[in-house]
Amino acid sequence: MNEERRDDDARATGARQVPPSLVTAAGYGWRLLVLAAVVYGLVWICTRLTIVVLPIIVALLLCALLHPVTAWLSRRGLPPLAATWITLLLSLVVLGGVGTYIVIEANAQFPRLATEVQQTGREVQSWLVNGPLHLKTSQLQRYVDEGVKYLEARRGKLASTAVEAGRMTVEFLVAFIFMLFVLFFLLKDGRQIWDWLIGGLGSYRTRVDRAGRAAWRTLSQYVHGTVTVAAIHAVVLAIVLTVLGVPLVAPLAMIIFLGSFIPIIGILVSGTLAVAVTFSAKGLWAALIFLGILLVEQQIEGHLLQPLVVGRWVRLHPLAIIVSLTVGGVLAGIPGAALAVPLAAVIYRAWPALRASPEPGTADTAPADSAPARPAAEPTPAAPPRVGAAPADPPRAGAAPADPAGADPAPSDAASEGRSRDDPPERGG
Repeated sequence: MNEERRDDDARATGARQVPPSLVTAAGYGWRLLVLAAVVYGLVWICTRLTIVVLPIIVALLLCALLHPVTAWLSRRGLPPLAATWITLLLSLVVLGGVGTYIVIEANAQFPRLATEVQQTGREVQSWLVNGPLHLKTSQLQRYVDEGVKYLEARRGKLASTAVEAGRMTVEFLVAFIFMLFVLFFLLKDGRQIWDWLIGGLGSYRTRVDRAGRAAWRTLSQYVHGTVTVAAIHAVVLAIVLTVLGVPLVAPLAMIIFLGSFIPIIGILVSGTLAVAVTFSAKGLWAALIFLGILLVEQQIEGHLLQPLVVGRWVRLHPLAIIVSLTVGGVLAGIPGAALAVPLAAVIYRAWPALRASPEPGTADTAPADSAPARPAAEPTPAAPPRVGAAPADPPRAGAAPADPAGADPAPSDAASEGRSRDDPPERGG
């Protein structure tokens, strides 16, 4: 007994020697290490299953974009299957029409672009020879020959790159078909899929459902706002390119539209490509004019369009956007950079909803039908009268009978808890 007491005293003394702040920091530290290991494992699995994960993410984004169309058709009396098929067919028709138009325009205007690039190249060569640099023609020819030799030396790599491009084309077709299947079922049975996902969470179902609704609203608003801003980008810059007489307007407008889905960086890269084509086709002054309009339009987008269209739902600081883009680009390249900002916005909105306390009148517990019923309390028997005590007065006429237990009966669980002030909305798709 004495030895056990001494051991307990020694352990207590050792515990008192560790500062409480160190104990707290150690607790947070090992939890953060476990969380980092889980995140790393998830990222590793996603990178190994890119051909599966990426189509599912794209299908979620397209579902957020197209779900209002399906819902509108359903409200007009169409069954879910017909509404989903009509939505998908309309989307494929629009996508196919735009793609066909871009290919036709590119094939028609590419010879013109090649001619204008050759003319611009001769003008640049004349400026390099007769301008302030005073380069010799032999020097320019040597640079051209070195470039040709560089390409000849890497012809084998170019061939292997073509083979890799063929393999990637096959993978793209497989992923596209898989994405269509996922999108079809998300549009048709999204609510049932969500109910099935959260059905086994038990007491956490209410919180997860609330966080899922907040995340879905944020994702939908982000996708709709981003598509609107990207369309404005593409239309404005396409008009400018048409006025300047630059060829390949439709392909450049599509590149600008797609680049706008990557905040800050996407418009810079696509705009730089458009400036290079403008310079190659129309010269320096046309490129400077287009660059100035691009910068002005970018400022309007950053200070007017984004706050009005997207900023109401996605209030992220520019530093958070830059960090998200960097982390996403490092982890997953271009797809990661494109998905980093919507993922950060969803987490930013869903986390407070997940941690919020349940509303008054609602219980963040399992459904009532799964909880065992409490047995009714048995009435307490009345105590026998004491010896010599005066008999109790008889009850007065019209008076309510006394409670055997001497107290008012407790209200039932259903009456005391009541219903929630706001019934939960339908499960989000």
